[in-house]
Amino acid sequence: MTMADRSALKFVGFIFATVTLAVMLAGGMIVKGYADGAYTLDGAAQVSR
Repeated sequence: MTMADRSALKFVGFIFATVTLAVMLAGGMIVKGYADGAYTLDGAAQVSR
């Protein structure tokens, strides 16, 4: 029975963890920007016309 190389699996896991952390950090920064009022939704401006 053949098994996967553990060092390669650790490397792939590290890559996935890094990407996950980057996406979570970017999402948190966007949410914080909306909460602080730095960003606004364009849909709200179109409704008020």
